[in-house]
Parts: sequence; C-alpha cells; structure tokens
Amino acid sequence: MVFDFLRRGTAVANVPEHKASATGPVVAYQTSGRVAWSPRDTVSLTKTGFCGNPVGFRSVKLIAEAAAALPLVIQDAERRYDAHPLAVLLARPNGAQGRAELLEALYAQLLLSGNGYVEAVGGEAGLPVELHVLRSDRMSVVPGADGWPVAYEYAVGGAKHRFAAAGGVTPVCHIKNFHPQDDHYGFSPMQAAAMAMDVHNAASRWSKALLDNAARPSGAIVYKGAEGQGKLTEDQYDRLVTEMESHHQGARNAGRPMLLEGGLDWKPMGFSPSDMEFQKTKDAAGREIALAYGVPPMLLGIQGDATYANYQEAHRAFYRLTVLPLATRVTAALAAWLAGFSGEMLDVKPDLDQVPALAAERDAQWSRVAQADFLTQAEKRTLLGLPAEAEDV
Repeated sequence: MVFDFLRRGTAVANVPEHKASATGPVVAYQTSGRVAWSPRDTVSLTKTGFCGNPVGFRSVKLIAEAAAALPLVIQDAERRYDAHPLAVLLARPNGAQGRAELLEALYAQLLLSGNGYVEAVGGEAGLPVELHVLRSDRMSVVPGADGWPVAYEYAVGGAKHRFAAAGGVTPVCHIKNFHPQDDHYGFSPMQAAAMAMDVHNAASRWSKALLDNAARPSGAIVYKGAEGQGKLTEDQYDRLVTEMESHHQGARNAGRPMLLEGGLDWKPMGFSPSDMEFQKTKDAAGREIALAYGVPPMLLGIQGDATYANYQEAHRAFYRLTVLPLATRVTAALAAWLAGFSGEMLDVKPDLDQVPALAAERDAQWSRVAQADFLTQAEKRTLLGLPAEAEDV
C-alpha cells in the first residue's frame, strides 16, 4: 500500500546500514560580519546626524548661529551705506523671519545637505519683496540638453512647482558647496562625517544597553549537586529563570542581593572596566565629526584635545577658519544674485570690526597700518577694507 509507511510498528525491511563519515558531507563556510551603516541620503543623514546626534546637532547650530549673528555691511567702491533698500530687505526678509532667522536656516541647509536655496518673491520692478529659504531635500535641479540648469523643482505632498532658470534673473538662488563628483549639487560635511556619526551613535546605544541592565556584566550560575555533580530539574530551572528575570534584571533592581541555595554558585563573566569604557570611542568619533565641520572639539566640550592652548585661541580659530569663510561666501552670492534685480552692484560682507572674537587681531592690524607713515590715507583705508573717503564738497 502507498500509505504503509504511516503505520506505526511497520518495519522497513532490507534497509542497508551504512557508517557514514562524520566530516565527509560537512562543508565549512565562513564569512566576516558585515557592518551596517546608515543610509546616505539627505533625509536619513539629517535624522541620524543632526536630530539623533548631539555632536552633529551642536556643530551645525554653533556654526549657523555664529554666522547668522555676524553684523553685515553694505558698500560699493565709493561709500558704505548706513541706510539702503537692500539693508531693509535683509533686516526683514519676510513676515515670519528676520535676518538672523533667514540666514541661520540658509547656513544650516548648507551644512546639512551641501545646498542652499533662496526664493525671491516679487522683484519685477526692483528688489524682491520677500526672501524665503527652501528646504534642500525638496529641491531638485532640472538640467538642460547642454547640462546647465534650466529649472528648479520644489516637490512637497505630491505636488511640484517649477522655477524657470533659463534666461534673465532666476527667482531661486542656488548656493552649493564644492563637490568633486557632481555638477549640480554640493557636498555636505555630514556626508564626510557619516561613518563617525554611525560609530558615535552605536557607542551611545551600547552604553544605553548597559545602563538598561544596570551596567552589570553577565555571569553564570553554577549548580553543584552532591559530590560536585548534579542537574537541576525542569521545575527548579524554570523557578530560577523566573526569579532572575523578575528580581535581578534592570536598573531598578541594581544592587539587590541574590539568594543562592541548594548548591548554586555565581561566577561573574563580565567585561573588564577597560572593555566597558566606551567614552574614548565616543570622544574619538566626536572629534572626527567636529573635524568635518571645522569646529574645535574644545568648543563642544570634548575633552582630551590639546590642539589649542586656551579657549580664546580656539574661539578665534573657529571664527577665522570656519564662520567667516562661510558667511563671506554666502553673503557675496546673495549680493550678486540680488544685483540682477536692482541693477546696482553692491558688496555685502561681514563687518569684522564688530566681531568680539577677532578684537585683539583687529586692534593689532589697525595699529600696524596706523604706524605705516609711508602709506597715504587712501591706501590705509584700502588695506583695512574701507571705501574711499568722500571728498569735502
């Protein structure tokens, strides 16, 4: 019958018995563990590197707020303007933001995605009426047949709005960082620091896991029966596991004494203090993140970095090497773009005389120029970045 093999007690006759090799059919296959990295798109990097990482968050906020707080001067080749329509526009670019809020958002977009987009509203007969910063993750460049951008698309909620960029003044100013492998989009410091951010976040999660277990290392409960040999019954084993999970696990049970009876003994099998020290790993990753953004680790509270002699020197290097180059480049790009609306070529740049971190450096420069008797008054003003002195009428 076909179903005879389902019947109990039915012996299968004439089945030869073979002694197979214990290692013959075994194939050894070994691979190294694969490292899991976070996605590298702008939205994912922003979530993991800015919203979920304190070093990345503070680095971006520190640069953006410092650059947005810099006083700006508007001048041309002849004079420096105390009052100008461009100054009015920058002071109140739209109904919801002031100058500091608008520039902080623009700098933050550049630091997070490598791209910054500013939209001009109005401007048919002069300067725009309002300026708005657009989110970089919603913007995309539409290249033409020759590779140059012909439009910009803003996509949100399934809808798309296209800004024409061919011919005349474009309603969108696109400011981007240098990217060696992309013609249309900039390279973000967060992309360079992505690996360090993953390491920093992983170390934080590991430390959190240790805290959830009261930072107690794992161990083994050894049962010694009669004459050093024995085995727990199933009921004894279930009771032991239940008591361990309910009374000796978690932060709220930290330090609770354990009662071992009936030949049970506790053998710790935990990490050594050096193995549990993840702060060094986090600090190393934090320094790499700060390095990618150009922020001295001392300003972020990361210890163990002796690059700068004191806090004042680190603060001055931060402004000179990171904040001022970014602010100068962005304000120059905005001035050149807005000049297409008004037809007036103006220089918009940070006022170095009002930066407290550079006060000592600026005083030394003014003293050197003032003592140079071989220079004329006009040459001294040029060296100091001041416009030519107006002639008396």
